[in-house]
Amino acid sequence: MPVKIRLQRHGKKGKPFYWIVAADSRSKRDGRYLEKLGAYNPNTNPATVELDVDGAVKWLQNGAQPTDTAKALLSYKGALLKNHLAGGVTKGALTEEQAEEKFKAWVEEKAAKIQAKADGLSDADAKAKADALAAEKAVNEARIAAAAPVVEEEEATEEVAAEADAAKEEE
Repeated sequence: MPVKIRLQRHGKKGKPFYWIVAADSRSKRDGRYLEKLGAYNPNTNPATVELDVDGAVKWLQNGAQPTDTAKALLSYKGALLKNHLAGGVTKGALTEEQAEEKFKAWVEEKAAKIQAKADGLSDADAKAKADALAAEKAVNEARIAAAAPVVEEEEATEEVAAEADAAKEEE
């Protein structure tokens, strides 16, 4: 029974949400699966990926073949790296502790990159909102300035008329 690690679509039309599953390659896309390994939500920015790394590594070591998209997600979460390091441990190239240390260092570095992207997106969003507010204030001030001269001209003509009346009374 050939096993594939692939995505199973859920969610509404236009709002996809995927489960990452280990399934028989002959089953339907959204059909029966052997084990749910995680979830993938491409609607958020950055995309949300939840994955049972140890479960994915177990399936990879048992011969499961990931699809292209699933392979990208497994790589993103470090399952392929952990599988690679486990292969090095079985060959005797490094110890279990060294492999775990390398994996933890990689996970921390990856988490820092993701956090930096999220911070950059929130900073860009805040800057866009501030620019929009400044533009709106400028438009409002321009409207006020355009409406104000009309009122000032009426007041000026009233003042001229009042001065003219005062001059006539003096004569």
